[in-house]
Amino acid sequence: MQALWMILGAFSFATMGVGLKVASGSFNTFELVLYRGVVGVLVMGWVLRAHGTPFRTAVPLMHAWRSVVGGVSLVAWFYSIAHLPLATAMTLNYTSGVWVSAFILGGALLYGKAQRQGPLMSTVLLGFGGVILMLRPTIDQNQLFAGLIGLLSGVSAALAYIQVTALGKLGEPVERTVFFFALGGVLTGAVGLLFTGFTPWAHITWQAAAWIVPIGLTASLGQWCMTRAYSHGHTLVVASLQYLGIVFAALYSLLLFGDDIALIGWLGMGLIVASGVAATFLRERELPDTPAEEH
Repeated sequence: MQALWMILGAFSFATMGVGLKVASGSFNTFELVLYRGVVGVLVMGWVLRAHGTPFRTAVPLMHAWRSVVGGVSLVAWFYSIAHLPLATAMTLNYTSGVWVSAFILGGALLYGKAQRQGPLMSTVLLGFGGVILMLRPTIDQNQLFAGLIGLLSGVSAALAYIQVTALGKLGEPVERTVFFFALGGVLTGAVGLLFTGFTPWAHITWQAAAWIVPIGLTASLGQWCMTRAYSHGHTLVVASLQYLGIVFAALYSLLLFGDDIALIGWLGMGLIVASGVAATFLRERELPDTPAEEH
């Protein structure tokens, strides 16, 4: 059953990407982050009330840090979706699994415990090789800045995942974690809009406006499904299935947007997926207490 939750979560995030791609034609990145957060707060607030889960938390600073790094990841991810092919932006965000492994590897090297980390190092290098291949087409199409921002979304998402795992170990309910993350998105978007301002309504198309609520709903559904899957499912199975999000995004890119992704870009996607799955397997076998990815 947890596998089905992960598949639904991956599909929800890819569908959210479609909405962001359309809506970014009228709204700026911080507006989209704000609106996504507002819908998420309303949805998850209702879920908290329905489950009788209190809003009050014993670890507010942990939620605050998770919201900060998660907010950075959202802004970077939404920006990259607006300026890159959907499949490319989605894949760069999914490098989070590679970055988590890189952080673990760095810690092992720092504390002199790198003797058994050769296989993990190989998967990290494989993943970074995929990143290089993914970024090469962005250079050819003058999209390097957007590609680097997309990569930043993966790095910051990895930091957020580590915090999510720590919250889970403390017994924080899934719905409360997702609620505070949505609240953090509202604050992140609001702060950004102090500098960018809102888009005049005269410049907004009805197609873009129609996606505002669905973006928040699919994001909340995806967040809840993936968090639930990781909380109750087998880490390796769940983490492997999350990469279906890239498959869904690739299909959307081809069928809805006609994105032209070079062969080298597709190869990079494959390397990143392979390295992510392999790294998850190694972390589960050697380091069972390390964090799992959750978007």
